[in-house]
Amino acid sequence: MRPLTRLLRRAPTLEPALARRLDAWRQLPANDLNARFADTRYVVVDVESTGLDLNRDHLIALGAVAVEGAHIVLADSFEAVLRQEQASDKDNILVHGIGGEAQRDGDPPAQALQGFLDYLGKSPLVAFHVTFDETLIRRALLRHLGLDFRHPWVDLAYVLPGLLPEHARRHRSLDQWSGHFAITNFARHSALADALATAQLLQCVLKLASTRNAHSYRQLQALEQARRWVSWAN
Repeated sequence: MRPLTRLLRRAPTLEPALARRLDAWRQLPANDLNARFADTRYVVVDVESTGLDLNRDHLIALGAVAVEGAHIVLADSFEAVLRQEQASDKDNILVHGIGGEAQRDGDPPAQALQGFLDYLGKSPLVAFHVTFDETLIRRALLRHLGLDFRHPWVDLAYVLPGLLPEHARRHRSLDQWSGHFAITNFARHSALADALATAQLLQCVLKLASTRNAHSYRQLQALEQARRWVSWAN
């Protein structure tokens, strides 16, 4: 039996209050992905994990920052550390700085993840290297809430080279693109700090995209897809 099928067949039993919150989130109307940047709230997200192996590692922390009307809203942010039964190893802790005690004393995973959904609403998501963040978040939501999370994402790791192809070979990482735009990250490998740096990159993307007659999330998705085709072709 495939791992995803096993998880689906072992859906968790949620506390009634948590189940009601999840149901309320499911019933929220979908966001209009054709709305203009100025009329849309985007949620920029970053995660920290037990490692980089998507087949084995899992979610430790999640940070998110809202960009609304093309402006970062610092008051509209989210951060959570998910309680771990066993802390990750020392080398991993040196990367993200979330110590063993902090991991063991984190929020109950179901509560933390529902808190993220409450914060997110149905706002579209933005990240840098989406595959990693999306996989860990989807797996955690499936395991702890029984939610098969299908949500719109945009990956700035592809949108930026699509908008600035002349820099695509030199700039590949979050740090490189941040340096290109003189964006300072106050705590690299903190989920919230990395989300904030990515949110500042998104602001740069929105300005650049507007000069290319792209004014909506759906058009950002089209730019991302076009760049993916170029990458695969090469």
